[in-house]
Amino acid sequence: MIDLRSDTVTRPTHEMLEAMRFATLNDDTLEGDPTVRRLEIRAAELSGKKDALFVVSGTMGNVIATLAHARERGEALVDEQSHMARSEAGGLSHLAGLFCVRIPSHKGEMQLDALRESIRPAFSRYGLPTAMIAVETSHNHSGGYVPSLAYLQQVADMARAAKVPVHIDGARAFNAAIALGVPLSTICAHGDSVSLCLSKGLGAPMGSVLTGSADFISRARVFRRMVGGGLRQAGIMAAAGLVALETMTERLADDHRRARHLWELLRASAPELVNTDAPHTNILQIHVPADSAPQWEHAFHAHGILVRASNRKSLRLVTHRHIDDADIHQVHQAIIHIQGNMQGNVVRR
Repeated sequence: MIDLRSDTVTRPTHEMLEAMRFATLNDDTLEGDPTVRRLEIRAAELSGKKDALFVVSGTMGNVIATLAHARERGEALVDEQSHMARSEAGGLSHLAGLFCVRIPSHKGEMQLDALRESIRPAFSRYGLPTAMIAVETSHNHSGGYVPSLAYLQQVADMARAAKVPVHIDGARAFNAAIALGVPLSTICAHGDSVSLCLSKGLGAPMGSVLTGSADFISRARVFRRMVGGGLRQAGIMAAAGLVALETMTERLADDHRRARHLWELLRASAPELVNTDAPHTNILQIHVPADSAPQWEHAFHAHGILVRASNRKSLRLVTHRHIDDADIHQVHQAIIHIQGNMQGNVVRR
C-alpha cells in the first residue's frame, strides 16, 4: 500500500534502530537520562533557546507549554483552524484552564486586526487577560502552508508589547524552515516556546521536544510530571530523536518536491481538484464535490492507496520518506481514474 495518510506513519531508519540498541540509559525522572539530555541540548541549540524538555508527543508539549506560560487564569488566543484548537481534545481548556479564543485566519495566518483587538493585558470588567498567543508552522489544517516571517514578527511584536508569551506549535517547523530556506532558529526566535515533533517527517518512532528559556523549561518539567509524562529509561527513544535531528532534516525537501510534483500533474490534468497555488511543504489537499470525500477515500483504498478525508469535501495527501517518485505517478493515475469513475456515476444517475 502507498500510505499518504500522514507523515506520522514513517518508520525509524536503520541508524535510529542501532542508536536505540546501544543508547546509554538512566532514569530520566531521577538523576536524568544522559541520552535524553543530549537530545534536549541539541534541540535547544537548533531552536536558539536556552533549554529543552523531551515529551511523549506534540500535543503533550503544547499543553505543557500552556500550563507553564499561564501563571493565572485567562484566555489563549489561537488560530481558529489550528491543531491546538481543533485536534487536541480541548486540552487548552480542560487541562490548562484557559478560555480558548479562536481568531479568524487564512492559510495559517491569523487576521492581525482581530488578534490585536482580542489581546487583553489585564483583567477587565468584561473579560480575562490574555495568557498566551499560539501560532502554528507549518500549518496542518490549511494544507501545510507556511506563515511568513513577516507575519510571525508582527505577532511577536504585538505580543511583546502586551507582555504576552507566544508559543509556536512547530510540529512541522523543520518543514517550515526548509520551505523558507532559513535555519530553524530564525522561526523559533518569534516565540517564547516551541514544540518540535520528532516522529513526523523526521521519522523517529515517538516524541517531541519543547524548547524555551531555562525558567520556562524548569516549570514545564513540573507540569510534565503532572500530566503523567515523566519517563524512565527514555534514552531508547531519545537516541532515535538525536539521529533524526542530525540526519533527517535536509531530506524533507524531497517530500516537498514530490508533493509539488503531484500538484503540478493535477494542475495540468484535473485543476479543479487542487488549489491554484502550489503546496509549501509536504501536504497536498484534494478538493472533491460536497459529501463525496468518503467515497474518494474508499476508491483510493481500492487502488492500493491510503489517504485521509479532512472533511466531507476534501482529502489530505502527505508525502514522506517512504514515498518515491514512482509512487507519485501511480497516485496521479489513480486520481484521474477515480475522478472519471465518479463523474461517470453522476452521469448514470
